[in-house]
Amino acid sequence: MASNTGENDQSLRKITDMTRLVSLTVLALHFYFFCYQAFFEWELTSSISDRILDKIARSGLLSSPLKSKAIALGFLLISLVGIKGKKSENVNARRGFVQLASGLLLYFISTFLLRLLIPNTALTILYILVCSAGFLMILSGGSQFSKIIRSRLSNDIFNKYSETFPQFENRIENEFSINLSAEYRYKNRFRGSWINIINPFRGLLVCGSPGSGKTHFVFRHVIAQHIAKGYSMFVYDFKYNDLSILAYRAWAENKQHYEVSPEFYTINFDDLSRSHRCNPLDAESMTDITDAVESARTILMGLNREWIKRQGDFFVESSINFMTAVIWFLRRYQDGEYCTLPHVIELMQMDYDRLFTILRAEKEIEVFVNPFVTAYLNEAMQQLEGQIGSTKIALARLASPQLYYVLSGNDFSLDINNPEHPKILCMGNNPQKIQTYGAVLSLYITRLVKLVNQPKRLKCSLVFDEFPTVYLNNMDTLIATARSNKVATTIGIQDFSQLKKDYGREYAEVIMNITGNVISGQVSGETAKQLSERFGKIMQDRTGLSINRMDTSVSKSQQLELAIPPSTIASLSSGEFVGFVADNPDQRIDLKGFHAKFTTPTRTASAKDDSSQLPIVRHVDSNIVQQNYLQIKREVDEIVQSEMRRILEDPSLQHLIVRKNND
Repeated sequence: MASNTGENDQSLRKITDMTRLVSLTVLALHFYFFCYQAFFEWELTSSISDRILDKIARSGLLSSPLKSKAIALGFLLISLVGIKGKKSENVNARRGFVQLASGLLLYFISTFLLRLLIPNTALTILYILVCSAGFLMILSGGSQFSKIIRSRLSNDIFNKYSETFPQFENRIENEFSINLSAEYRYKNRFRGSWINIINPFRGLLVCGSPGSGKTHFVFRHVIAQHIAKGYSMFVYDFKYNDLSILAYRAWAENKQHYEVSPEFYTINFDDLSRSHRCNPLDAESMTDITDAVESARTILMGLNREWIKRQGDFFVESSINFMTAVIWFLRRYQDGEYCTLPHVIELMQMDYDRLFTILRAEKEIEVFVNPFVTAYLNEAMQQLEGQIGSTKIALARLASPQLYYVLSGNDFSLDINNPEHPKILCMGNNPQKIQTYGAVLSLYITRLVKLVNQPKRLKCSLVFDEFPTVYLNNMDTLIATARSNKVATTIGIQDFSQLKKDYGREYAEVIMNITGNVISGQVSGETAKQLSERFGKIMQDRTGLSINRMDTSVSKSQQLELAIPPSTIASLSSGEFVGFVADNPDQRIDLKGFHAKFTTPTRTASAKDDSSQLPIVRHVDSNIVQQNYLQIKREVDEIVQSEMRRILEDPSLQHLIVRKNND
């Protein structure tokens, strides 16, 4: 392809000038011929010019005014083709068309002026002025077109059209999948698509600020589709009872499709009539002392979130050991008949003399208790209160008759994916009582996760709305190992910073990076940046405009840019999500990333649209709750008295009795 050189431009300019000169010459001869009488009166004629004009007239060039003007116009238009005006952003085609049309109108209408019955001098002057004005307007209007920048810059201020990319449009379904319908924009056209989470066992992380649509567009579909496909399920309902009603409705519609019809259970500390009772420290589920250690750690970390970042600290570990000793003592006492969290709390409030004495009598926990006994006998009370006092103060927040009532019953067990007794379990929190209820629910969840993550169980779905409000120390292990046991985990958070605040940066990063499926609504800051980097870059068109004193140039190129910049993620509308999905070896998804608006089937209604409530389990009044509370206190007193009596009556155990040196 030849390049434009200076010689080519100069030659073109000469041709253009010559053509325009021919056009002016023809127009001038036209004026002279058809206005000859006026030129004769002005004494601007000669015999030589007349002979030349006569020969030109015989050629037919001046046979009529319109013909000669059309020939002059033709040469003018040819000259306009070669014009290269300086490009300008302010020039538009409309202005050129107006000037060109006006010029043509004056140029040809002026011919009718020759028929006016006025003096020749005035007629000639008027005709030449009007026709010349039209000619100049045609010249000016035509030259405007060469100044127009035909390759306009994009009007897409936020680059939305360039940031689009093809997405997966087919529905892939299997016995485990979650399928969400959506639509996306690609090259300024809206297309239908499907978000196919065909392997939920690799974990699903749902992010989004409040109001981004996590519950309406994601969680309720996860719950409904999993129950319809025969999953046993646990739902942590932070804003009870939004998700619980959805789960209850799905269970009622699909329970007949299970091989063994599951039971529906709820745990709720505010409306006790609609809550079942369950003991998270049930003796059958606590097989060894490590279960007691795990339970103690969970409940204390849930009550003291700052302790999560201080694990390994002397006073933190001392509190955990002390509570472990109390739990395991009750587990061993009468085969765990009184092994409940309310009994643990009440037993820890006993005076040190009797408490240490009965704990020392249990051989398996002697190693846990000895450091506290030594500190007590040596009157290191400041150290002892630092070890035990903080534990007692924290647990005192749970000393509520309502909590005692729910925690001391045994309506069901936490093995929700037991093939013989499958369950749909919903646990409700209260945003106004997060610290208190969250700690207890954390204990439930920790015990439940250990029971469901076992082989030869039913497929199970665990749904956590607002996951940072509870404490689960081994969530990363659950996602990493539970896949083979068909445990699907769905985690809902508002932002990475929220998870980092409650769990620490390292643990939060593990949760963010280990999940194979991610759906994110509007988030900002570090969360948006991390997600943007995971989407990678796509090839995008770029147009550049360069204007200088001599010339204007437009350049086009393609560059690799972020497919979804952080600013785009931070400005998503409600119901609009970005993310990526994981696939299986036998079910490939080539286009894993998506940026789409989720569409909701009109048939499905939200929990708030349903006027029904969860069923009443039993009628509970304040007298029943208070009697249960007092009964637990009496049972703990009886345990202490019976154990002290046994130790005092047994000579081989009397040396275990704890008394201060000054007693």
